[in-house]
Amino acid sequence: MRKIEALLHEYGLSHQNETNKLIHWFCVPSIFFSVVGLIFSIPEGPLPELLYFLGNFANWATLTLILILIYYLTLSGPLALGMFFFSAICLALANFLDLAFPGKLWLISLAIFVIAWIIQFYGHKIEGKKPSFLKDVQFLMIGPAWLMHFIYKRLGLAY
Repeated sequence: MRKIEALLHEYGLSHQNETNKLIHWFCVPSIFFSVVGLIFSIPEGPLPELLYFLGNFANWATLTLILILIYYLTLSGPLALGMFFFSAICLALANFLDLAFPGKLWLISLAIFVIAWIIQFYGHKIEGKKPSFLKDVQFLMIGPAWLMHFIYKRLGLAY
């Protein structure tokens, strides 16, 4: 069994309840975006000069997402591609919100983060099982991939 399949299987063991699964479809992407938004809010400092080839995307969120995508690539190329597109959407949305509400992206992201985690923990209360990341922190990264693998299955794509 490939490592990604083992991780997805183990993650799925604590996500059997339909209500908890539904909650995850909303909250996991929200949490992912909120983390991108929080990191996007960190002042760029020297990054534009160091990462000049990224142009307007030379920020801490882009750098962090590059590292995250490398992790996904070690698990599954196809899933990494899906996560690349989702990450690009998150960056674009963070950029839009930063332009639309100058200086407020961190506050919007923090509110989304807190609310989504409260709902996530409620889902796990319904499930009757602790969140997987309490066992192994890498499951914070597997949650988005777990959802992406369902999208791939629905589309008939290998992951």
